[in-house]
Amino acid sequence: MPGVTNSKMFFYVYVLESQKDKENYVGFTTDIRKRIEEHNKGLNFSTRPRRPFKLIYCELCTNENDARRRERYLKTTRGRRFLVKRLISYYASSNL
Repeated sequence: MPGVTNSKMFFYVYVLESQKDKENYVGFTTDIRKRIEEHNKGLNFSTRPRRPFKLIYCELCTNENDARRRERYLKTTRGRRFLVKRLISYYASSNL
């Protein structure tokens, strides 16, 4: 992609779906692969009993404040409604 360099820090807002209870977890990180691995290894106290997880949604930001603000929004009722609408095809196919 033009204008993208490896030295640029990216910030990820992500949604994981628990394969155990089908509930979602919204988080923020700078290393998405490492963070998902940590969740699935049980290194996060709040999500440990809900393992394993599957990444179902991710947004990339170039500004940390924007990413943190987006994470907070997605954790609100309005943000969760947005995710249901945004992931309508995912939920339709996973209920087959």
